[in-house]
Amino acid sequence: MRAVNPRLNAVVVDLSEEALAAAHAADKLRAKGGELGLLHGVPVTIKENVDYEGRPNFNGVPANKDLVAPSDSPVVRNLKKAGAIVIGLTNTPEFSFRGFTDNPLHGLTLNPWNPNITCGGSSGGAGSAVAAGIGTIAHGNDIGGSLRWPAHCNGIATIKPTQGRIPAFNGSATAERPMLAHLMSAQGPLARHVADVRLALEVMSQRDPRDPWWVPAPLVGPKPKGPIKVALAKIPDDMDVDPHVAAALRQAADHLERAGYRVSEVDVPDINGVWQTWCDIITNETVVMQEAGMLKVASEDFHKAWGGMKTKASVLDLKAWMQATAARNGHIRAWQLFFEEYPVVLAPTTVKPTPGPREDTVSAERAREIFWGEIRFISAINVLGLPGAVVPVALHDGKPIGVQLIAGRYREDLALDAAAAIEKRAGVLTHRLWETMA
Repeated sequence: MRAVNPRLNAVVVDLSEEALAAAHAADKLRAKGGELGLLHGVPVTIKENVDYEGRPNFNGVPANKDLVAPSDSPVVRNLKKAGAIVIGLTNTPEFSFRGFTDNPLHGLTLNPWNPNITCGGSSGGAGSAVAAGIGTIAHGNDIGGSLRWPAHCNGIATIKPTQGRIPAFNGSATAERPMLAHLMSAQGPLARHVADVRLALEVMSQRDPRDPWWVPAPLVGPKPKGPIKVALAKIPDDMDVDPHVAAALRQAADHLERAGYRVSEVDVPDINGVWQTWCDIITNETVVMQEAGMLKVASEDFHKAWGGMKTKASVLDLKAWMQATAARNGHIRAWQLFFEEYPVVLAPTTVKPTPGPREDTVSAERAREIFWGEIRFISAINVLGLPGAVVPVALHDGKPIGVQLIAGRYREDLALDAAAAIEKRAGVLTHRLWETMA
């Protein structure tokens, strides 16, 4: 962290002193033969948008200085209970509402592979940190791609779990989150290896009574009859796929075939309708519940990015919003039936090369292109509440390209199994870092 973070600005709160004290205590416990947790002594980072006791939950916004956490959030508590040692808090865009990690409080976070491409967002600080070797596991969260997009950009692995898998709560919040924000968001881990993602998921998913949506579902389900069929998702005609992205998807499919899976290119259920439902629900909910308060204290860059992001959404009255939330059930049902034949879906994270670090502020049109065109397969999955893993597959021009593995509800194990099969053949990409760091 001390060697590379000054260049990256990934960790924005240095907890070295606390971490060293915790490490000494961990050594003493081990020496005494005490009971050790699954992550005993493992260094981790926490995204600065969940509560860390005694510290402000800034979420990239200077005006949040008085939102001091009265206690640790469930994910922090579960990591500490397992023996993990928090070495720092990572950067996030304002309100964690952009896919590019920059804010007026802490500034811009860079991608360790290349400073001219984004590290992603909103868990961009987490992705950049773990890719650069800062900590073994990074915590992040995801309501529209905020785990999977940084994993793609930084060449690392992640899992966005099923809604309800990992408990969440911020005691510092001044109000409860609206309904669909609960149903579409998820906490999760990022790491350089799929096995570490799986282990972190087990730790993070322990019960916390403060989250009424938490579900005590088993982490491993029944094995599908083999060979497991994988659906390589057909890309909608209006999405212009970069040839290098298409090649990475084909390469991932080949890796799965060699691992014993059976891959077929097929249409997934109404991906455009699912995506539009996510877009309409989250945008209208945000406009009604949060927009005025956010815009009052947000930067000019946030105004530009949010202005572009919301242009694709339909303006809904109460009846139309209720109809959109009802349509969500039909979409989930269609996908669950689809998983009966194809337990895993292989899909892109983005269909274009990774953009620049502030590209969503170039124009409203460019922001709309990125969020509603290029990363459609990421955002759409949130409205379904499905688990989605990302694993790196290839490098093009020194920049990572990842793919997404989607499975049925509470079948993170199937998504991670497929991700591990790809990783075994593609290798781990994160050992080579931005040359100027050397």
